[in-house]
Amino acid sequence: MTPGSQHVTVPSLRARKIGPPLVMVTAYDAPTARVADEAGVDIVLVGDSVAMVVLGYDDTLQVTVDDMARHVAAVARTRPRALVVADLPWMSYHLSTDEAVRNAAVLIRAGAAAVKLEGGRRRLPVIDALLGAEIPVMGHLGLTPQSVHVMGGYRVQGQQVDAAEALIDDAVALAGAGCFAIVLECVPREVAAAVTRSVPVPTIGIGAGPDCDGQVLVFHDLVGLEDRVLPRFVRRYGSLRADAVAAVAAFGADVRAGRFPSDEESYHLTADVAAALGEPLSSRSRTA
Repeated sequence: MTPGSQHVTVPSLRARKIGPPLVMVTAYDAPTARVADEAGVDIVLVGDSVAMVVLGYDDTLQVTVDDMARHVAAVARTRPRALVVADLPWMSYHLSTDEAVRNAAVLIRAGAAAVKLEGGRRRLPVIDALLGAEIPVMGHLGLTPQSVHVMGGYRVQGQQVDAAEALIDDAVALAGAGCFAIVLECVPREVAAAVTRSVPVPTIGIGAGPDCDGQVLVFHDLVGLEDRVLPRFVRRYGSLRADAVAAVAAFGADVRAGRFPSDEESYHLTADVAAALGEPLSSRSRTA
């Protein structure tokens, strides 16, 4: 599958274990989805990171299924070539398999083609239930932001032997359970490479080194809309925030100086209507 070709599907993506690296970018609304898709990405992830980069929260834990469905629908309305994957938010799949399926179905009805969930072997019953309902699942291991309090913050995972081995075992279990791809977040390059060698499905890295089968970044980070301190793994490819601030400041300066709008940027009456309203218009002008 190459940029500009036919729509990306779950089977075609799963087959990309061998081939050009996969490109995944987050999007949360129609404009960012159009940009990502026109740029030729393979996967658009409607991530629960919407909480931090769009909704202003400090973590991902505040996002609800309704929030996610609203943003998924906005992305899906653009009918992207890329595969649309939606994050299952915190507490949407933790209480029961039945509730997990119901919540995932909301996101699929909103327009997602698959869902992503965090966690290792403990998620196997949920994955089985979702697949039983014909809902494709992407896994997520390593730094799992929904577990930020348990992990004690946003920390690199799998740095010790036991933790690295457990992460590899979790990845093998997720792939064996039927996940079509696995995100690896904030793990040492060597561990990500070992996971990638150990599973028959694509791995997609974020802070996991170059040996994964693909890479993902948050849209707002890579285009420079996010101005907070960025992790080591983020590379900025643009400075849209600075450009936007400059554009709005220039607009404000033109308004205050009377340079905007110009006569050419205004609408005008036809000559006969202007003539018929001549006296009232002149009076209003004198009053003004």
